[in-house]
Parts: sequence; structure tokens; C-alpha cells
Amino acid sequence: QVQLVESGGGTVQSGGSLRLSCAASVSSGQILLIDGMAWYRQAPGKEREVVATITTDGTTNYADSVKGRFTITRDNAENAMYLQMNSLKPEDTAIYYCQADRIDFAVRGTRNVGRHYWGQGTQVTVSS
Repeated sequence: QVQLVESGGGTVQSGGSLRLSCAASVSSGQILLIDGMAWYRQAPGKEREVVATITTDGTTNYADSVKGRFTITRDNAENAMYLQMNSLKPEDTAIYYCQADRIDFAVRGTRNVGRHYWGQGTQVTVSS
């Protein structure tokens, strides 16, 4: 019922920029609260790694490899999260995933709580 959908991936040259979006929705219902959210990425042959995290009140944290280049933000009213990626490098090439720790949502007047949601991923390719 709850979905996270990423968009904004693509191919860009080294030094370029991309902005990823993550939209949360629930079928036949309403999202009440989204707890901590994060962007992860997984490059070919590598494990999935956290890129950036953001709490409900906007506190952020970044992997050392992206500090100063990437910015994570969220819009609680729109149930959305974003990742602005600047000065992209070939090593940023990966599938980027949106993640939410906990989502409270209502369906037909009943409050539900779900945990550990993931999007389907969006490909980011940076050419040298």
C-alpha cells in the first residue's frame, strides 16, 4: 500500500549535476508521518551504502565521499525527499535508493505503522 518512488536519475558528464526526488504515497489512504529518511546507493559489484540521512526536523548527515557536493532535503507537507548532487564524479555512478525508517498512514480511518520502506531505485551514471 505504501510506495516510495524515485525519479531524476540519468546520465551526466563528470562535474555535472542531478537532482533526485523521492515521493511517498499510500493507495486509498493518507500518510500521517514519515520518520527518518535516507538516500542509499549501490554500485556494480559493491554493497549498498548510505549516502545521506535526514530526520523529521531536518537534521542531516552525509557520507564523507559526498560531503560538500550533495545536499539532502525533505518536504514533509508533500511527503517528499530530494538529493541535489553537484560536482558529480564517475565514482558516484550507482543505483540510488530512497529509504524511510517508519511511515504512519491511515486507510479507511485506521492508523497503521510500517517500517523500513525502500524505493525501486533510479540509475545515476556519470561519464568521465
